[in-house]
Amino acid sequence: MSKFLKSISLGAVVAILAVPAAAQTFGLGRAALPEEIAAWNLDVHPDGSGLPEGQGDVFDGEEIFAEKCAVCHGDFAEGIGNWPKLAGGKDTLDRKDPLKTVGSYWPYLSTSFDYIRRSMPYGNAGTLTDDEVYAIVAYILYSNDLVDDEFVLSKENFTEVQMPNADGFMLDDRMQTEFTQWVAEPCMSDCKDNVEVTMRAMVLDVTPEETEATNAVADTATTPEPETVAAEEEAVPAPEVAELDPALVAEGEKVFRKCKACHQVGDDARNRVGPILNGVVGAAAGHIEDFKYSKALMKRAEEGLVWNDETLAGFLAAPRKYLKGTKMSFAGLRKDDEIEAVIAYLYSVSAE
Repeated sequence: MSKFLKSISLGAVVAILAVPAAAQTFGLGRAALPEEIAAWNLDVHPDGSGLPEGQGDVFDGEEIFAEKCAVCHGDFAEGIGNWPKLAGGKDTLDRKDPLKTVGSYWPYLSTSFDYIRRSMPYGNAGTLTDDEVYAIVAYILYSNDLVDDEFVLSKENFTEVQMPNADGFMLDDRMQTEFTQWVAEPCMSDCKDNVEVTMRAMVLDVTPEETEATNAVADTATTPEPETVAAEEEAVPAPEVAELDPALVAEGEKVFRKCKACHQVGDDARNRVGPILNGVVGAAAGHIEDFKYSKALMKRAEEGLVWNDETLAGFLAAPRKYLKGTKMSFAGLRKDDEIEAVIAYLYSVSAE
């Protein structure tokens, strides 16, 4: 992201590794085809080189962001839970706890475009069109008060956008000032008289206190009694799925795309950030044995929480309000018909 980082084209690396000499030496592979190199050579530079044709406006970007990004980054790019904040932090870089966002810290707009194009949405990277990437970047700029709501970002005006921290980095002069130190004979023994910890990273909250660590171990060791869970599960009637509306289930599958970054369903489903949701309808809360649920959910599980139409609807509408202390970062589904459709879809995967 900084001026002292020199970009190296990934396509150039692929081309170098694929030269015929390497194949002749090792007897492996073949030279990469031009179209194969082009597929990897997507890097976009601060001067705009590498940008694809296309454009996107703030209005479209808001809709795309709400559908594909807001589950982690919030509707206004404000971040949810531990997911990154993309907006805000103006004039905080001189503080001991700065908020580093696209608007406050990143010096080049090309970094945002390049990263989103390659790596987002989470769990479904590479599915955005170039126009969608332009639109999302435009909306992030708008969220940082850097453009107005009628702004259209394109290849033509991309480099005209001035990032607030563009001059906040320095050129890399280490080859001139430090190189002799790197190549000097290193000290291998008795290099320092005494080594001690001089600071604790309390500002960043990454240095745990012993009492917290002890409590965490004790909390994770607490699980419901097997007899209690078994009794609850036996008391739950099997979900009725015979009258499911196929159209509603199909709509629910579409809406469930907002959940797929964290949850999976189907035969090959695995726990990710969230647990698998096969069989969730009618099941006791916290029923996936190999997933570490939040303390808040496990407490409700001990109280007998079961996922039915009513409890699922309440949770899907506002997870953090319905279950305070949940690890669920999703803000919730806004529309009742979306909630109904997702529940129908979860019924369908629970019946399989």
